[in-house]
Amino acid sequence: QVQLVESGGGSVQAGESLRLSCAASGRTFSDYVIAWFRQAPGQEREFLLTTTGSGKSIYSADAVRGRFTISRDNAKNTAYLEMSSLKPEDTAVYYCAAGSRFITTNPALYDYWGQGTQVTVSS
Repeated sequence: QVQLVESGGGSVQAGESLRLSCAASGRTFSDYVIAWFRQAPGQEREFLLTTTGSGKSIYSADAVRGRFTISRDNAKNTAYLEMSSLKPEDTAVYYCAAGSRFITTNPALYDYWGQGTQVTVSS
C-alpha cells in the first residue's frame, strides 16, 4: 500500500504560480511512477504529467506543456507539480497518483490516489 497526500492548493490570480506537493508513505517511493491529474466540476479526470521512479523520464499533456512541470525527491518521498502562468480554466481539484507499471496517461492504470487539493484561479 502507498498513501498519498497532496498539499499546496489554494486560490490565486491568473498569471500567478503555485507548487503542489504529493507526500507518499508506505512502500518504496522510487518504485512507483507518479502522475498528476486534475478534475474540474462536471468533467472527466484529466491527465497532466507523469514521471518514472527515477524522475528521469517525463511525459506531459499538450495542454500544460511549458507551463506545468513535474519533479520528485525520492529522498523525501515527495513529488511536486510546479504550475506557472495559471489560467481560470486551470481551476480544478488536483490529484497525484502512483502506479507500479509504466508511465501512462490512463488513470485506470494507477493503483493509488491522494484525496486531491483544490486549485482556484480567478481572472
